[in-house]
Amino acid sequence: MAWNREEKSEVLPQRVQQSNGTSSIDSGHERLHELGYKQELKRDLSVFSNFAFSFSIISVLTGVTTLYNTGLNFGGPVSLVYGWIIAGCFTMVVGLSMAEICSSYPTSGGLYYWSAKLAGPSWAPFASWITGWFNIVGQWAVTTSVDFSLAQLIRVIILLSTGGTSGGGYEASKYVVIAIHAAILLSHAVLNSLPISWLSFFGQLAAAWNVLGVFILMIVIPTVATERASAKFVFTHFNTENGAGVNSKLYIFILGLLMSQYTLTGYDASAHMSEETKSADKNGPKGIISSIGISIIVGWGYILGITFSVTNIPNLLSKDNDAGGYAIAEIFYQVFKSRYGSGAGGIVCLCIVAVAIFFCGMSSITSNSRMAYAFSRDGAMPLSSLWHKVNKQDVPINAVWLSAFIAFCMALTSLGSLVAFQAMVSIATIGLYIAYALPIFFRVTLARKSFTPGPFNLGSFGVLVGWIAVLWVATISVLFSLPVAYPVTDQTLNYTPVAVGGLVILTVTAWVFSARYWFKGPITNIDD
Repeated sequence: MAWNREEKSEVLPQRVQQSNGTSSIDSGHERLHELGYKQELKRDLSVFSNFAFSFSIISVLTGVTTLYNTGLNFGGPVSLVYGWIIAGCFTMVVGLSMAEICSSYPTSGGLYYWSAKLAGPSWAPFASWITGWFNIVGQWAVTTSVDFSLAQLIRVIILLSTGGTSGGGYEASKYVVIAIHAAILLSHAVLNSLPISWLSFFGQLAAAWNVLGVFILMIVIPTVATERASAKFVFTHFNTENGAGVNSKLYIFILGLLMSQYTLTGYDASAHMSEETKSADKNGPKGIISSIGISIIVGWGYILGITFSVTNIPNLLSKDNDAGGYAIAEIFYQVFKSRYGSGAGGIVCLCIVAVAIFFCGMSSITSNSRMAYAFSRDGAMPLSSLWHKVNKQDVPINAVWLSAFIAFCMALTSLGSLVAFQAMVSIATIGLYIAYALPIFFRVTLARKSFTPGPFNLGSFGVLVGWIAVLWVATISVLFSLPVAYPVTDQTLNYTPVAVGGLVILTVTAWVFSARYWFKGPITNIDD
């Protein structure tokens, strides 16, 4: 069952050039040498490029559009508007703690390396092992859910373009959807096989597209709408008619939070790209914090703009509407149809969202591949020597295609049961946040006195902020595992605890029976 730990001979030596053409080592490189990494990826990314990858993965157009139905169904405007603020504030707390640790340990391994350093010599291997597997599986689940969401949106765009449900439009089967999903993943793998300079360009384009797209849609949709909701409705209406048998307002509001918390994930990409970022100990933390902060602002604007166009919640959620129950698609389509007699403008708006989701999936593969590269560099994955190889362009090419393949395999569960698929992608939120919380937990407990901060640090507030972050993750892990419908049946059961619990059992079992004998945590090839 064990696999061999490989030396890092395949990792190309660092190559950083100053403007005068001479070799140099910037502060990020110096920090990596302190950590024991003699060799790493080519360092070409600016702070904006680093930010762009995280911002593109958070992608408010992706998360809000995909799960707007959930927020609308559970609480409606109140859950959407105020839930976003609550989730955003606590997400920033988590991000601040991660940024502080990132500044001290700027490596592409990110979370699992942090856990190893913070847990101490005795606990380092196990802490690194469990964190790493939650992180990589959570990232693969994010990619799966993002690209599958794009495939479903394309299905809706095709449906509306051919007349909608009422006009006999074409509704793609689940097999067509999975084929679209495969094509999307293929394109993302091809793009991620390009040199990092190209990826940097696409990452910046993605960030610009997400910002401009949000502003265009939040202005255009309510402006074109012939009927608009009142401010009272947007800021005070609480929808209790969810059709799920849930009556408690607090419970309903909690379920509505899922949209916001699902959206605000993926900002660990800034850490995973740190070995390709200049002055990573400063710019990595900046990427994490700025991507969260800007996402909170533009995301709230997007939610407000769309919600001001909501006038009939039951109709938007009905499977019989033109978009087949896809709420935001129905809003866009009907807004233009009511004004101009045609919903073509709404379809164009949906295409803006589709491009944003495409960029989100592309950046997700980038982050996945860097995590797989780093984790296999330390011998933690089966066939590690294969996944940590880089090509002549310094791209971990095999890790790129591995990530795309696993994301496709995860999506295949949708052919058998959407319930099984939803359990699979639930790891995208809970599993990933558990990986975020573990190094923070070690920082405020085992490493409370020994932690050496980097250039970015929270000073005396570091421990307090860290504890708030850990408690928030613990809270949402419980809340999002609660049933989402009553009575509870095999079709309405929330399988999140099953999926996350299964991952815990697998990783711990692998540790007990195999990994503890050979995995010693992140490898260093420089004498401390």
